[in-house]
Amino acid sequence: MGSQLSSQQRELQSTFRSFAHDYIAPRAAEFDRQETMPRQYIEGLAESGYLATHIPREYGGRGLDMISYGLLHEELGRACSSTRTLLTVHDMVAEVILKIGSEKLRRRWLPELASGRLLAAFALTEPEVGSDASAIRSTAVRNGKGYLLSGRKRWISFGQLTDLFLVVARLGDDGPLGGFLIGRDAPGLTIKPMRGLLGLRGSMLAELQFEACPVRDDARIGPANMSSGLLVGTALHLGRYGVACGCVGIGESCMQASFRYSAARTQFGLPLEQHQLIQRMLTNMVADVSAARLLCLEAGHLQQARDAQAIRATLIAKYFASRMANRVASDAVQIHGASGVSDTRPIERHFRDARIMEIIEGSRQIQQITIAKHGRLE
Repeated sequence: MGSQLSSQQRELQSTFRSFAHDYIAPRAAEFDRQETMPRQYIEGLAESGYLATHIPREYGGRGLDMISYGLLHEELGRACSSTRTLLTVHDMVAEVILKIGSEKLRRRWLPELASGRLLAAFALTEPEVGSDASAIRSTAVRNGKGYLLSGRKRWISFGQLTDLFLVVARLGDDGPLGGFLIGRDAPGLTIKPMRGLLGLRGSMLAELQFEACPVRDDARIGPANMSSGLLVGTALHLGRYGVACGCVGIGESCMQASFRYSAARTQFGLPLEQHQLIQRMLTNMVADVSAARLLCLEAGHLQQARDAQAIRATLIAKYFASRMANRVASDAVQIHGASGVSDTRPIERHFRDARIMEIIEGSRQIQQITIAKHGRLE
């Protein structure tokens, strides 16, 4: 596995960093305080070509390779994890349509998602079952030429704004899982905003209630004999990669802030950076961020090559990077002292956002179970 970026990838990285610094970072604190993200801001992301960037050009996307896609999420993680979450959930829906949907569905929806004319969200999680997709209770019951969807989804990122939901439901009472594309104006759908989160406060979470919501046959994703794991796994594979790379961005931002602060702040007659305990924390940050970045690069290379080990590598990258982000953010707060718990610095927001990273797209414990079962090298 090569860790070097191509000249094109480095150029894209520089472009992503400048855009995140100029357009995203100045607004991040406001999104966090207000627990909202203006539609006009999201339209700016779309106009600049940052939605569904991995989708092939023939469907209106930028056709980014997976390494470049990871670099984009790293730079967004440095600036605003709520914005990165928007891209993740939107792109997960596009990924499922691309990989599993019919050509008709690809032509119908992918240009709309790549252009940002429509926003999408992945509706998997339910209040009773959490990360256990096998226990999903929402049902889609056959009704003539379509289905009636009933159930409740919770913790749906950007559900307050989303135009198109990819809803995972069980076919009948005990059948396999299926995916259904449903608009926010569908009869029988009620959307309730959720507020007061610890982190990712700008991600506009919602609870969705479906009551005999009619769904047409052509809104279903995948063939009738599709395995449940393929639908969920396709979405989560991309989502976990984006989260892992975003965690590298959180770690990088906290690390750089800690280096700047420890060089400028004097305690007991010496700059903080000359105190051995501070040096130990800074060293651990450098090692942790570097290791997480290498794991993400490996996962990206394997995904790009369509290697069978890509799933394993992505699981490990997400597991390690999310834990790394928590360690680095925690030490950054400690180095900054009282300044680190003030909302005048992004450190405090990164600290809260990092905690969420060990939960979303499969909790740390889910990653541990999966890696332990399937992570052995062949």
